[in-house]
Amino acid sequence: MVHLSTVANDAVAQKPLVEGLEKIKFNECDDDQTVSVYGSRYAAEELPAHEMPEEQMPKEVAYRMIKDDLSLDGNPMLNLASFVTTYMEEEVEKLMAEALPKNFIDYEEYPQTADIQNRCVAMIARMFHAPTNENEDNAMGTSTVGSSEAIMLGTLAMKKRWQNKRKAEGKDYSKPNIVMNSAVQVCWEKAARYFEVEERYVFCTEDRYVIDPEECVKLVDENTIGICAIIGTTYTGEYEDVKAINDLLVKQDIDCPIHVDAASGGFVAPFVVPELEWDFRLEKVISINVSGHKYGLVYPGVGWVVWRSPEYLPKELVFNINYLGADQASFTLNFSKGASQVIGQYYQMIRLGKKGYRCIMSNLTRTSDYLAACLEQLGFIIMSKTGGQGLPLVAFRLDPAKGHHYDEFAVAHQLRERGWVVPAYTMAPHSEGLKLMRVVVREDFSRSRCDALIKDIKLAVDTLNKMDKEKVEQHVEHVKKHTKHGKKKGLNQNRHFENEKHSLQGKSGKVSFACP
Repeated sequence: MVHLSTVANDAVAQKPLVEGLEKIKFNECDDDQTVSVYGSRYAAEELPAHEMPEEQMPKEVAYRMIKDDLSLDGNPMLNLASFVTTYMEEEVEKLMAEALPKNFIDYEEYPQTADIQNRCVAMIARMFHAPTNENEDNAMGTSTVGSSEAIMLGTLAMKKRWQNKRKAEGKDYSKPNIVMNSAVQVCWEKAARYFEVEERYVFCTEDRYVIDPEECVKLVDENTIGICAIIGTTYTGEYEDVKAINDLLVKQDIDCPIHVDAASGGFVAPFVVPELEWDFRLEKVISINVSGHKYGLVYPGVGWVVWRSPEYLPKELVFNINYLGADQASFTLNFSKGASQVIGQYYQMIRLGKKGYRCIMSNLTRTSDYLAACLEQLGFIIMSKTGGQGLPLVAFRLDPAKGHHYDEFAVAHQLRERGWVVPAYTMAPHSEGLKLMRVVVREDFSRSRCDALIKDIKLAVDTLNKMDKEKVEQHVEHVKKHTKHGKKKGLNQNRHFENEKHSLQGKSGKVSFACP
């Protein structure tokens, strides 16, 4: 997800940080020697923010100034809001660093890198039980910069295939729609909006946070390009019942494909619940996306999308190009991109193998079950699944029967003061009355770190219990005024696009996570 940035006008750019500061004269440092970074004039000047400086800066100074600036960021390992990988071994980090100059798209210049992508696609396709019988068409796939691009490509392919079919039948093809859960990640809303596809939602309820298969199939009509089913929802980590949707479509003889969004669960379910049927074992599943930079255990950003066969990837979407020295087929939303993440994915798959992934995902499942049990003993209500029936995360909320004078947001603010980023949010539309918190258990979230979090949650609750309602409200309001999701207010926020009413968040207040 790329964040829009507003370019400050001259008045704002030249405005002093503190009013009246422009009237005070400071002695200027004219020392250009950089024996000490902090003894140079650069340490006494503000870092350029609006216009590129005219003069050069010594490399040591530039490094230190930017490093100091970045030290104000949070600790990624304590960011329990994110699914994105925060740990990789030194050997793969070295491989990825060595590949930084490589433009992945240049297959002629870097044929081995291209072949490594093909190996990854083949391994992932087989992991998803893609047909490999010699009498069937080959499955196809490609790397992407994340699941957002993969979902865009999957949506495009479904729409174009539906349009071609409607054209061939002499029918109207101007009103495509797609059916999905209202708890989808925001990239699905973007795909539908950007490619002019009507969104048809199966809304969550206060006791159901996944898609209802029967309601889903009822929304399908002749203009439906496909159904999105999720393996690992963003809110509670549950696996949607893809098989039930598939079976209903088959039973009712409905010609509608399923795209499985396995952004988070695609590298978990095959190793924790291999018996679960959600992938190409189901005949209606035609394409699957997965994020390599989530439980694929690679730093951001890499994703993958696989199609059952070329039948589901219309030829007119694939471009054959040769201006980099060799003929190549391209189906992407971008062109140039780094090769490092693809190489990182290959390393992880051959380094860990199925056994390694199975061990890691089983450990994460055990840790999340342990955390859920502890939180339940502390009086929280657990909203996520345990025992491997969902992602290794814990979604939980306060018990309303206990009449707390604070909410989940207040608990999240208390944890933030200890460095933890544990998000509090409201559920998807039609169940937005529910507030909850969520801890994502990643590879580097050990039992020891889990125990530290549990201690701090106990401390946060004890602190809030000792505060009266008015003090809690004042504290929460103070945090809201002086921070923005843990970041300093006054950052380059784009006011022009505030208060939009076209997205689910604008219409209902749904929280949109930036995960894929």
